[in-house]
Amino acid sequence: MATNMVVEQPQLAQVVQNSQEWGTGIFDCLDDLRSCCFAYWCFPCFACMTSRDFGEPLCLPLLDVFGGLIPPITLAIRVSMRHRYGIQGSIPLDCVFSTFCGICSWCQMSREIKRRKLPVVVITTKNA
Repeated sequence: MATNMVVEQPQLAQVVQNSQEWGTGIFDCLDDLRSCCFAYWCFPCFACMTSRDFGEPLCLPLLDVFGGLIPPITLAIRVSMRHRYGIQGSIPLDCVFSTFCGICSWCQMSREIKRRKLPVVVITTKNA
C-alpha cells in the first residue's frame, strides 16, 4: 500500500517572498474589503489585532495617542515590517503614510502580513 503526499500552495494571491516592494499599494484597501471596513469602523481594534498578528504586543498601537503629531507606534511597526520583509522604502515616506494615511497604512500592513503568511495545504492520498 503506497501513500502519496501532495503539498500545494493555494493560488489565491501571487506572492513573491523576496519582493522588495509592498504586495499592495497604500490605497488598495478594496483588495481586502472586510479588513478595510473593520479598520474604518473600529480602527483601534484593527490596529491592535494587526500588531498582534505581526508578533508585537496586542495593545501596543493604543500608545499612539501619546505621540503627538506623528504616531510613533504606527511608524515603528511600519519600519519594522519593511526591515523584516526586506521591503524598500524610507523613514520619511513611512512617516508621511503613518501621519496622514494612518488607517490605510495599517490596512496595507495587514494585507502584507496575510500575503506573507499564506497557508500551506497538505493533501494525502492512498493508492491501493
